[in-house]
Amino acid sequence: MFLPPFLPALGWFQLLGRQGLVGSEAGASFLFGPGGDVFVLTLAFTPVVTTLTALALQGMDPSYEEAARTVARPWRVATRILLPAAWPASALGGIVVFALAFSELGVPMFLRVRVYPVAVFARLGGVDYAPGEAFALVLPLLAVALGLLLAERWLGKRRPFTVRGLGLSREPIPLGVWRNLATGIVWTITFLGLLPLGALFHRALVGRGFLLVGQWLGSSISDSLVTAAAAATFLTGTGLVLGHATARLRRGAGALDGLALLAFVTPATALGVGLIQVWNHAAASAVYGSAAILVVGYAARYSILGLRPLTVAVGQGPPSLEEAAAVAGAGYFRRLLRVVAPVHIRALAATWLMIVVFCLRDLEMSVLYYPAGTEPLAVRIFTLEANGPEPVVAALACTLSALTGVVVGIGLLVLRARQSS
Repeated sequence: MFLPPFLPALGWFQLLGRQGLVGSEAGASFLFGPGGDVFVLTLAFTPVVTTLTALALQGMDPSYEEAARTVARPWRVATRILLPAAWPASALGGIVVFALAFSELGVPMFLRVRVYPVAVFARLGGVDYAPGEAFALVLPLLAVALGLLLAERWLGKRRPFTVRGLGLSREPIPLGVWRNLATGIVWTITFLGLLPLGALFHRALVGRGFLLVGQWLGSSISDSLVTAAAAATFLTGTGLVLGHATARLRRGAGALDGLALLAFVTPATALGVGLIQVWNHAAASAVYGSAAILVVGYAARYSILGLRPLTVAVGQGPPSLEEAAAVAGAGYFRRLLRVVAPVHIRALAATWLMIVVFCLRDLEMSVLYYPAGTEPLAVRIFTLEANGPEPVVAALACTLSALTGVVVGIGLLVLRARQSS
């Protein structure tokens, strides 16, 4: 989920391409077409839906399920209790997947699939450079984004996404004769998700790409980490302020939440065109010509990732602590930094970590306006794919996968340490 879908697409090419490990004419024809595009994106984004669904079920009061089990069979409990509780989160996952898949540039461009956002990109970064046409082409994309925003608002009215029972244990529903089939499906999906990464590792190892990868990395790792950390720090800080306001139902907070969500579901090409129009001027050259423009782009697209989790976290905390601090004379910022932030320090750390990994995987935004010489690692891989040595490209893809894994692993260790303390 935290890797650019472009990386698994490279791995499947090493497997199913004409010169792949199990390559054939039929496999290559399938991969380089709409079917291959859907296949790669489905495997890449499946964890989005399963994670949101799992969080919704964990957040459900377990007493409802326990009471239903005393009078109904497992299938009826699943369809009449668990499914109604989880469907808003699953539908939200569908909206997120649609937005991410619709914004995807790397996979359809690599697999030679003609999709609408690629036409916009071609007017900005290809031989058909025409920024005016690009601006006109993004207008229908804004209509799609507004439709997604309205769908999310409708889901929010139908069922709130507050997490009430998170972390409470519950007994699993017995699957009976379906257990082996379900287990097989889960392991198959897991295997298919890891298989392309294994193919990339094999290609880099056999072709000795790892020996040359240092010559091609440049400063891409540091550029990726610095810009991602800067954007995550900014969005976590603003997310604490706005999330607190949203949780406490302050005036105007809902509108800001809607704007943040609109920026996230807006196709990246449309958002990128807007950023170029705003910042590509002589007066803003200090920002547009440096890595700062990457931070601005990440902040514009991923602000909802800082706002929503902290809204839920603050909403779960008792307001009585803040009220007691206010009675003692503490001002707003003192209450926020000395009361709210320490209580929700794990939520702040988890939010910061999530934003970092989303920035590391970003390709659609950064490829539109990255400054020369400061491209993130995902962009470096994308630009080298056409003309770079295949073993080196595979080694770079493995490097990005390992970098993401290290960042997530360190973050989880820190979160566990904070929980145990």
